[in-house]
Amino acid sequence: MKFLVVGLGSMGKRRIRCLLALNQKKIAGFDLRLDRINEVRTKYSIETFNSFNSAINNFRPDVLIISTSPRFHMLYAHLSFKNNLPCFIEASVCNLSKIKELQKKNSIKKLNISPSCTMMFNDGIIKIKEIINRKLIGKVNYINYHVGQYLPDWHPWEKKGHYVWESDSNGCKELVPFELTWLSNLFGKVKVLNSVNIKLSELPINFNDLSRFSLLFSNKILADITIEVLSRPTSTRELVIVGSKGKIILSSDQKIVKFINTDMLKYKSFPINKGKIIKGYINSEKPYINEIKAFINSIKFPKKLKFPNSLSHDIQMLETMNKIIGKKISDGKK
Repeated sequence: MKFLVVGLGSMGKRRIRCLLALNQKKIAGFDLRLDRINEVRTKYSIETFNSFNSAINNFRPDVLIISTSPRFHMLYAHLSFKNNLPCFIEASVCNLSKIKELQKKNSIKKLNISPSCTMMFNDGIIKIKEIINRKLIGKVNYINYHVGQYLPDWHPWEKKGHYVWESDSNGCKELVPFELTWLSNLFGKVKVLNSVNIKLSELPINFNDLSRFSLLFSNKILADITIEVLSRPTSTRELVIVGSKGKIILSSDQKIVKFINTDMLKYKSFPINKGKIIKGYINSEKPYINEIKAFINSIKFPKKLKFPNSLSHDIQMLETMNKIIGKKISDGKK
């Protein structure tokens, strides 16, 4: 199987490492930036192109891994469809109409088009799912979740050229569907009850830096969620899940998932975020590798192994995101 990685920024390089970790040898990369092309060619010794058509015609890939900035995802996804090539797409935060258009076109062809859902492969989320499915805390009633990372700490080497500084794909906006994907997979259909979007910091941005919202999931599960781009010096991921006979706590600071119930005297803890962390990144490579492995297996064994995310689910999450995220910047003043 021959893989063309489209976009050679931080995520494109990460996906190359994922493929190499899975012993995939036939890899090429495409980017319009010569500095990225030269870096990837030197680091990973793979063939590179600065023309998409040249990459398609000369390398002749079997699969595309689309790791560009979000605003270009659908451009290359539609080109992948046109060339009858399965594709993996990084998490999208914009171009909802183009995603719907692609889904409609693919309803007959049914090409493997798999949107990213990295958190479903996160060891902490996997452990939480196991605890819940085993009914170890009873029925889930309430979720309190806080996720954040200081915006200037995202890819500081790219300064303000990175897409998280752009209003249509900003960091606060990106985190919402990233989290909603795994939450809705575990807890079911979601309804937005209310949301507050506000700019609190002095960061030189033209979008809100905090979003706080309440959701109601299937089976009467209430969730209060805060997503922001303010947390420093370290990123934040703190989660409490309250059940009818116990609770689960996930802490990125402590790197643990722990739970307790009415039959226990103390918490039982499990370490998380295990595995190698590359310099400049905050998360282990392991969930990203396992995500690409699942994508490859869904191509090899389409009847047995389905990828856990789909365009239709992505559309639902982006529609939910649009209900949550305010289009206007708010400073909290009337």
